Amino acid sequence: IWANTYNKFDPTSPFGGYKESGFGREGGMHGLEAYENLIKMARLEVLKTYKIYIGGAFPRTESGRYYTPTNANGEPLGNVCLSSRKDVRNAVVAARKAFGGWSERAAFNRGQILYRIGEMLEGRKAQFVEELKLQGATKAQAEKEVEVAIDRLVYYAGWCDKISQVSGGVNPVASSHFNFSVNEPMGVVGVLANQSTSLIGLVSQIASVIASGNTCVCIASENLPLCAITFAEVLNSSDVPGGVVNILTGKPEEMLKPMATHMDVNGMVYAGDDTALLKEIHEYAVDNLKRVRQYPQDWMDASAQELHYITDLMEVKTTWHPIENIG
Repeated sequence: IWANTYNKFDPTSPFGGYKESGFGREGGMHGLEAYENLIKMARLEVLKTYKIYIGGAFPRTESGRYYTPTNANGEPLGNVCLSSRKDVRNAVVAARKAFGGWSERAAFNRGQILYRIGEMLEGRKAQFVEELKLQGATKAQAEKEVEVAIDRLVYYAGWCDKISQVSGGVNPVASSHFNFSVNEPMGVVGVLANQSTSLIGLVSQIASVIASGNTCVCIASENLPLCAITFAEVLNSSDVPGGVVNILTGKPEEMLKPMATHMDVNGMVYAGDDTALLKEIHEYAVDNLKRVRQYPQDWMDASAQELHYITDLMEVKTTWHPIENIG
């Protein structure tokens, strides 16, 4: 009965009857009692909701949208956020805010943190193996990919406090000056991660970007997104300051333009081999002369870890200092 109102419903309030409202009951304990003896349902699997990672937190996408990737058998893998251009802007703001503190940290401390990421990934190895298997990998392939990802983090952790000595140096100029060059982090780097791998491509790009003091905004694989957000959970428990790494899921074609045209993004990395897409990125990057790097690598290969992946995203600072000629 509605008194002085009409068509009001609430899930906690029973509704139904034997007249014009129909047969049966819905809502509240009365609705539960009416059905609990009639049907016995099999247990429904609770699909994980994979949120995006911005500024050290796990918000839902600003648009409220999501998508459900499936495996080869058409089975749903989870509920994954479908990021928008506003999420890209929020991630860039977070990355820029974190850049000062991260780039000013001692290089040895950055190495410790990257090593800690590897430790935490090792501790959750079984979970990553299962997620890779859900996305189509065999057990052997999954175990190999996780092991290579861990080793790659350790590799870049070792480079953190050696970059300056190896890549910098004194220049033998002809004038009476002491002249030397060192590499410095460029700032915020946008990364379009490899779309054919779930973990190793993402880890390889993130590790090489942040090892030198850069911060990054990474677009994960659209069809293989599970490991990306689980890796964000590893980052969140590995002493990585909020905003140093930001990971977005969804459609790359929707996020790429707002990222590549953003005036506060200093460089772009594309880990793919689509020449048309690479041309688009170059065109978007013209406005503030972003440096664009393309790495169409097989990320499982040993050659996919080198010093140049770090120095490609650094700027060279040269200092001139006058000296006295003696003799």
